[in-house]
Amino acid sequence: MMEPQPFFAAGSASARIAMAHRGFSPDGLENSMAAFRAAVELGYRYLEMDVHTTADGVLLVFHDPSLDRVTDGQGRIARLPAGTVAQARIGGVEPIPLFEELLRAFPEVRLNLDIKDWNSVSSLAAAIERHGVHDQVLIASFSDRRRRAVVKRLSRPVAGSAGIVSNALFTVLGPVLPRPVIRRALRGIHALQVPVSYGAVRVVTPGFVRRAHRHGLQVHVWTINDAAEMHRLLDLGVDGIVTDRADLLKKVLQDRGQWD
Repeated sequence: MMEPQPFFAAGSASARIAMAHRGFSPDGLENSMAAFRAAVELGYRYLEMDVHTTADGVLLVFHDPSLDRVTDGQGRIARLPAGTVAQARIGGVEPIPLFEELLRAFPEVRLNLDIKDWNSVSSLAAAIERHGVHDQVLIASFSDRRRRAVVKRLSRPVAGSAGIVSNALFTVLGPVLPRPVIRRALRGIHALQVPVSYGAVRVVTPGFVRRAHRHGLQVHVWTINDAAEMHRLLDLGVDGIVTDRADLLKKVLQDRGQWD
């Protein structure tokens, strides 16, 4: 369907993409440098993470719109200056990483970036341009419009995954829509990053995987933390798995000869 993206070429042909969801931290220190470092030390080449931007334009790696759930701070990130956010600690111990700090720490690792707010569109695009990491990143978002807004600001192509609308279109109407319609609808998309099910709708089926592959799309499934389910999905032919249990997924892939 489209030219291969360097983002997907970090491992051998037989390997599957193993993606550490917000890093790896059994202690719940998600999206922290400690969690990302733990995943990299396990041998992970792909890290999934989220980005938000402070009121004064500093791009952070963080999932929630506010500090309240996972830090000892309070308030919405988009309304706070970077200096205030820098005082917050994830789990009371880990600072919130700057995006540029992460790039410096892990220059060879692929970054799956879930852009969480419109405030981060310009700041993320500017950071990618400034550091020239186009081949190292995949832009993801539940919002197809937000993902496209980032891509339009870039001087070079980057890998992208489908948002809710595009995934729903492919899941529900993909079997009946003409190929040219699918191609137009999924322009700039290289991966379908989906849960096994959306409510009562089963998404990841053998037909879904076969259809995605016919269109040149990878299938990455989130967030899988059970070994039996990992094996089942890999048997279906999915290209990647996103997990909180980086240790468990590594063992599953090693046992299958699909870890690199």
